[in-house]
Amino acid sequence: MKRFFILLFFIPVLSFAEPMYSPTWGFFIDLPEGYEYAGGDARDSFSFEGPNGAMFDIAVYVRYSGIKELVSDVHKRIGNKGDVDFFVYNNRQAAVMKLTFDKYDGLAFAVELDKNNGMQPILIALAYGPAKEKALEMFHLSALDSICPSQAERRYPGPIIDYSYPRGGQKRAVIATGNVNILIRENDAEASQVFIEREFQLLQNYVNSDKWQAAWIRYYRSIYRDSYDRIANIASMIVRSWGAPPSGGDAERRAFAQRALNLVQNYKYERTQKGSDFLNLVTAITEGRGDCDSRAMICAILLSQAGMRAAMMISRQYSHAMGLVDVGGSGARFESNGVKWLVAETTANVEIGLIAQDVSDPNHWLGVVFD
Repeated sequence: MKRFFILLFFIPVLSFAEPMYSPTWGFFIDLPEGYEYAGGDARDSFSFEGPNGAMFDIAVYVRYSGIKELVSDVHKRIGNKGDVDFFVYNNRQAAVMKLTFDKYDGLAFAVELDKNNGMQPILIALAYGPAKEKALEMFHLSALDSICPSQAERRYPGPIIDYSYPRGGQKRAVIATGNVNILIRENDAEASQVFIEREFQLLQNYVNSDKWQAAWIRYYRSIYRDSYDRIANIASMIVRSWGAPPSGGDAERRAFAQRALNLVQNYKYERTQKGSDFLNLVTAITEGRGDCDSRAMICAILLSQAGMRAAMMISRQYSHAMGLVDVGGSGARFESNGVKWLVAETTANVEIGLIAQDVSDPNHWLGVVFD
């Protein structure tokens, strides 16, 4: 039997790449590890060089009448031979363009940004590299999918997965735990699983790299971003079924966090041992099953819906993940991004703040903070 105990522990301060934000235009990008700034004016244009010859150029224009004019101009200027497809991304006009020019290939994405001083800015990003480097495709897809045109898309599926796997209409369902009526999108479970497996394949490029920790954190950060809106209605309905969100002191907030933790602790433990071994959150929350990392992320989203800060911690050495909650009281704590989070074990029916002795070395854990 495992021994669980309360332990106050902290980790050394580690610095990892954060998503880049443009204060001028309001967009975010969260490029794969290894991309380095290579040029541009750092206001309206940015160029990055990535692994194995990968390149990523991003620019914002206000002189075009719309997406079609911008894409047509770029198409001509670079002598591109690839096709273009127009679509709507989260109520924004957008386009995806296959890139085939000179000795390069890749993908491009264009999207309308929020209006700025009455102007309609349009962002275009080109992810490309030597045509002979076929393995770069996943870098291109991941780089473009990391684009958030505004703060609103930071908890919304990325543009490439949204284009490739449209979410479909809403349908009603009842979650396995709690008998709560919810709404889900028809294709969200499949789309999210495809995204997870693609990002996992990309992650394999960093297994033996000195950037593996940062890459692993980005992997979970990207899944959280992809998953949040897909299960937002479900999480909201569950939280509402528990009554009013906590508004009092630490005791009330801690009790609420314990309730969220109890929900995922009672999921059926399941591992696939194939691919990512990470069950998409739509399936996990509706069917009440999954491994530690799916549970920890669901717990974080449930608490976020209740206005509480939550995160997760991951360990390659222990092959384990746990939830983290910003709430007071006694218990094991893990310091990350300046917060001393309370630990939440998701795969054993124990109280919040308890951690098993055989997974308690803080040097073997990484924090993943989502906000």
